[in-house]
Amino acid sequence: MEKDKSKVRSSVSPQEPNTHQPRRIIQPQTGWVCLNLPELVEYRELIWLLAWRDVSSRYKQTAVGIAWAVIQPFVLMVVFTVFFGNMAKIPSEGVPYPIFNYAGMLPWQYFFSAMVNSSNSLLANSPLLTKVYFPRLVIPCAATLPPLIDFGISSIILVGMMIYFGIAPGLGLLWIPALVLLAFTTALGAGLWLGALGMLYRDVHHLVPFIAQVLMFASPVVYPSTLVPEKWRALYGLNPAAGIIEGFRWSLLSIHSPQSTAIICSSVAVSLILLLSGIIYFRQVEKDFADLV
Repeated sequence: MEKDKSKVRSSVSPQEPNTHQPRRIIQPQTGWVCLNLPELVEYRELIWLLAWRDVSSRYKQTAVGIAWAVIQPFVLMVVFTVFFGNMAKIPSEGVPYPIFNYAGMLPWQYFFSAMVNSSNSLLANSPLLTKVYFPRLVIPCAATLPPLIDFGISSIILVGMMIYFGIAPGLGLLWIPALVLLAFTTALGAGLWLGALGMLYRDVHHLVPFIAQVLMFASPVVYPSTLVPEKWRALYGLNPAAGIIEGFRWSLLSIHSPQSTAIICSSVAVSLILLLSGIIYFRQVEKDFADLV
């Protein structure tokens, strides 16, 4: 009897781990850089979660709330109309200056907010970088989404202005989703470069507001692109924000200048180069982010 018990005890094997549970093996990158973009799809829920967190925290405990999305571009439009439209007599391509300016202000506000949020997102979420693994591209991607809500709300004022001034959009309105995507990719590409460089050199974060201010006056927000001298138009077209604003005015107000097509095409090319190079550089240096926080 005692011998049988010993046989039973010896036949009991230690509990084996459940091999059916999903596992993730973290390995160093091979080669120069490994983009691994499909991994972002696996973490899409985290992107939405971080984006919604930014939206809720932005308007938390504010007196006006989400109305700030309307107040900011509207007040800027009024100020620019007084100084540039009435005093400086800046031409507006045959449409009332307020709606000319507001149609350029909307895409610029989204581009500006998305670029700044994306470039500052890594430092703002630095505790996450040292605690858990996830693709670091998730953070700047999530930061570019909340300004889309402000863009949608601010567009209500534009619709009201178009009704007031009796301006009906044409078939160019169908290009709005593509132009929004262009603004998104441009802001994300710039944010990836600035965010990654900002982790290595903290001075970059002080330069971001200055760069945004320079880009604003280098873009046709308060003036038409026809005022740019012809000898500078090739260089002017390298500013991706210029093509985004030109595209929005064309699709909404049917404003089309001879150089608009060239500027828009240049913006598309620069935006794609900026995004691709930004992703490559970001993935190349992201391995050092946890040590730099």
